[in-house]
Amino acid sequence: QVQLVESGGGLVQAGGSLRLSCAASGSNFNRNFMAWYRQTPGNERELVAGFTPGGSTKYADSVKGRFTISGDNAKNTVYLQMNSLRPEDTAVYYCYTWDGMDYWGKGTLVTVSS
Repeated sequence: QVQLVESGGGLVQAGGSLRLSCAASGSNFNRNFMAWYRQTPGNERELVAGFTPGGSTKYADSVKGRFTISGDNAKNTVYLQMNSLRPEDTAVYYCYTWDGMDYWGKGTLVTVSS
């Protein structure tokens, strides 16, 4: 079993920054299978940023140049640095990993005011 716990969400003005954290426990941490998704009411969950199996990163077009995903293997933690936030970034952000099956955190709400 894998547990993912997100933190760092909150209310921020447009143009501001937030850093989300996802602490993983219960398995051998492998950041190559970790990603951040987000979801707004009535919409499907969408990929925001993630690591590829080869160790590189991928981003949704809407966040390229503004968001950065990183990982700390020693802390079993993945981060999402979000800069130049926009009202359309408002969503619940979920941490995801795969370890034989899909695992999701409970999510953290990010609200960007205009």
